[in-house]
Amino acid sequence: MEQSADTHAKDKPGNADLFARLVDYERRSLEHDAGEAQRQQTISNWSGVGFRVRNHHLACRIDLIEEIIAPPPYTPIPGTREWLLGIANVRGNLAPVSDFGWYLFGDPTVTTPRSRLILTRFQSRLAGLIVDEVLGQRHFHTDDLTPDEQWQDTPLSGLVSQSFPAGDTRWGILELDQLGQRADFMNGAREGW
Repeated sequence: MEQSADTHAKDKPGNADLFARLVDYERRSLEHDAGEAQRQQTISNWSGVGFRVRNHHLACRIDLIEEIIAPPPYTPIPGTREWLLGIANVRGNLAPVSDFGWYLFGDPTVTTPRSRLILTRFQSRLAGLIVDEVLGQRHFHTDDLTPDEQWQDTPLSGLVSQSFPAGDTRWGILELDQLGQRADFMNGAREGW
């Protein structure tokens, strides 16, 4: 009497256990909420763009950055403050170009091959900030974000109040929203014009 392949396979020890284990794996995988891991990552990680203005290491949220490019040619605008360098055509969009270091510290940024224009939006309008150097994307754990009073005695007071430590460097979190609220920044007209 010959046994079929199915009958022979069922008679092997452990097949029922293996099948039960696979059914259990499937049940647990279907119960697992795949979105939970993504939500946990969003809660615990902060992603931003790191850059340098003079000797200050700063970062701002990545979702506030439109683009980062080499400083483009720009056309000066008469009657503006010195740090408002002019207006540039960036892929068909006009954007004011501001020397962020000059605005903050009162003297022009020395433009080098590492200098970059960070494009963002203020009041829904494209605007560019020239910085000394962009240091790339940075990821931090939100539990490491701490209030940081060291910025209160700098020109960055009111713009940076928290930082992330990373080795010997403290990355100040630049609040671009606060910069957009500053009347002296948003109104680039030279006094008396």
